[in-house]
Amino acid sequence: MIRAQYERRGPVPQDVIHAVELDTPPLDAGQALVEVVAAPINPSDVLTLTGEYGQLPPLPAIGGREGVGQVAELGPETSGPPVGQLVLLPTGCGTWSTHVVVEAAQLVPLPNEADPLQLAMMTINPPTAALLLSEFVTLEQDEWVLQNAANSAVGLYLVQLARLRGHRTVSLVRREEAAAVVREAGGDVVLVDGDDLRRRVGDAIGDARIRLGIDAVGGAATGRLTACLGRSATLVNYGRMSGEPCTIEPEAFIFRDLTVRGFWLASWYRQAPEPERRALVGEVARLIAAGELHAPVHATYDVTEIKDAVAAAASGGRSGKILIVPRR
Repeated sequence: MIRAQYERRGPVPQDVIHAVELDTPPLDAGQALVEVVAAPINPSDVLTLTGEYGQLPPLPAIGGREGVGQVAELGPETSGPPVGQLVLLPTGCGTWSTHVVVEAAQLVPLPNEADPLQLAMMTINPPTAALLLSEFVTLEQDEWVLQNAANSAVGLYLVQLARLRGHRTVSLVRREEAAAVVREAGGDVVLVDGDDLRRRVGDAIGDARIRLGIDAVGGAATGRLTACLGRSATLVNYGRMSGEPCTIEPEAFIFRDLTVRGFWLASWYRQAPEPERRALVGEVARLIAAGELHAPVHATYDVTEIKDAVAAAASGGRSGKILIVPRR
């Protein structure tokens, strides 16, 4: 068993994590040994390594919050998904590993015929996109939603889900070369963020009023996005890719009655009733298995290449997600 472990946190995430070889422990009743098939590296994983995330595990820790695997063995007197079944791994179980030992009752069977790399990314980003679209504003058919960081994983899922639900999207990217992937995902209007954004958005959507804006960047980008929203709109922030505080002019609150909300998926999972959580995960799994939700993969790495993988995930200019795919 090889796992990606870290004993400290620091400003350079790849410097604090390394691959370690461990003995595979014997299974107790109720446990399952699962071979990890694929596990993504998300921005929250990188922030966990640097110590900047809102929820940090005790040290030492194994990296990886989501992924999929195949059941390799069940403990004595244990019922659960059969050996060979593709399963969703429990959130936060240390998925940057060749194997994990988990409670069999926590495993969620997935379609064996579906793309495991796509299913590996289903626990965090697709639910975030789905909830951003539904939890804050009740959008009508053909209504517009505005987002930045549209070529991110959440942004691309949001574009696809909005189209499936009958909504229209104005998607902002930070460079022209990133626009193509958003258009391919179904983005209705894709613009490069920057000067004169309010006029350019108005030219694209005419007299339509945008009631929902979604911000993942922070800094001045938040203010530019806000200026494009209609009166009594809601702005939802779920990230700060710029590393800067959100900047919004007071007139947005005083004269246009703007509401600003924050969103953190971990809080939603803690507070939502179990049937709601189960329904959301089921919907996402069904759409991914049917090929209706998809995220680009930039590169895959073995667990032993964890330093290179984290460095790639922390860098900009990628064309998709970085995943850990253990070699067999």
